[in-house]
Amino acid sequence: MSVRRSVLYAAGALFVLSGALFLWRTERVSAADRPAVPSPPLPVETMVVQPKADAPTLDAVGSLEAVRQVTIAPEVAGRVVGIEFVAGTQVRAGQTLVQLYDAPEQAKLAGLQAKVDYTRRQFARAEQLVPNGAEPKATFDARRYELDAARADIRETQAVITQKLIRAPFSGVIGLRRVNLGQYLNPGDAIATLTDLSVLYANFTVPQKELGRVSLGQTVRVTADPYPGRTFEARVTAIEPQVGDETRNITVQATVNNTDQLLRPGMYIDAHVVLQRRDAVISVPDTAVQTSQAGDTVIVVEQRDGRGVGFARVRQVRAGARERGRIVIEDGLRAGDVVVTTGQLRVAPGEKVQTLADAATQRETVR
Repeated sequence: MSVRRSVLYAAGALFVLSGALFLWRTERVSAADRPAVPSPPLPVETMVVQPKADAPTLDAVGSLEAVRQVTIAPEVAGRVVGIEFVAGTQVRAGQTLVQLYDAPEQAKLAGLQAKVDYTRRQFARAEQLVPNGAEPKATFDARRYELDAARADIRETQAVITQKLIRAPFSGVIGLRRVNLGQYLNPGDAIATLTDLSVLYANFTVPQKELGRVSLGQTVRVTADPYPGRTFEARVTAIEPQVGDETRNITVQATVNNTDQLLRPGMYIDAHVVLQRRDAVISVPDTAVQTSQAGDTVIVVEQRDGRGVGFARVRQVRAGARERGRIVIEDGLRAGDVVVTTGQLRVAPGEKVQTLADAATQRETVR
């Protein structure tokens, strides 16, 4: 009885196993016969190439320099008895900045003026008596010499008094004060800096190969980090005649009108020299261009259908000037090309893609 039961159990297990194997093989054959479900196209952001009139730029990095900036310093020694400026404020040309002690010179001037008055009267008397022979000609000459010498002494003393009254040589912004009342100054001691901020120089360098594209009078767009989105216009006013020995670069100087005084000397700037205007310029966002050792490439969408679905293809391009987040494409693209601007790193060559704009339109149609 036990042997018969064992045989029945074995037969049942074999039947179950055979059935499972049959179902598994049937499912495999059925799955192989069913067509594969295609994966949806990868959504990407694109742009349609449209040539536009534009003026490419030659970009460089530089700094600002004051056209007029001096260190105010005395020409003669003296003690500071008056400070007539406030640091960081605008001063006028000729405005008094510092007064040095000049009481001795003022007293000397008063004495010299009295001497001039006396010698003038003596000269006038000799001028009347010499023609009549009442005084010799030598006396007349002596009186004239004394008058000229007295007048020269006055001019000398007045010059010293003028030197002790220190004035602004031009209008500008006065810097931090470096002197105090009662301080004794020697000739050349710094009092403060004076800077004219209305006009500045923008100095930058360009490679020697670009020299032929730069000329006097060209427009330069200047931008600075403290003022994002704002452009200051300048003009090329000087080009260094010599190429740098080590860098092989050429220094270019442009003049910037800075009437609102936002820019300051020493500030780092980006300079964009505006080159000759072109009628049909193709440019793409800088995110669309991929750079490698093989060169610059973009992803274009070809063979698009009515739903905006097409195939991604790698296109070799020649990139040009870069400005304000865009890159000029000198060769490799033409009008009407569809270029992937975002998402190209996830796209393989030949893969199906769909522009986000077309996908959104299709969803609206389905609704």
